[in-house]
Amino acid sequence: MVQDQVEGAAQTVVGKVQDAVGGLTGDASLQAEGKVRQTLGTIQRNYGETIDNVREAVIAQPINGVLVAAAVGFVLGAIWARQR
Repeated sequence: MVQDQVEGAAQTVVGKVQDAVGGLTGDASLQAEGKVRQTLGTIQRNYGETIDNVREAVIAQPINGVLVAAAVGFVLGAIWARQR
């Protein structure tokens, strides 16, 4: 997901700017918002990278992708059945 990676990087940059401006002006709420935006941007960028890595792995080895999906489905089914 290149879009998630780009948006995450942009949010990180905007967060750094907000953090710096908040620090210079003494606006603690703007600085805190900048730190939160930086963190969310980093999470979004990492999410995009993870999705790309999983997609490439499944394309390279589709049988392993099916086996992993089946294992995840089994575990989720077991958890769901246990909660009932």
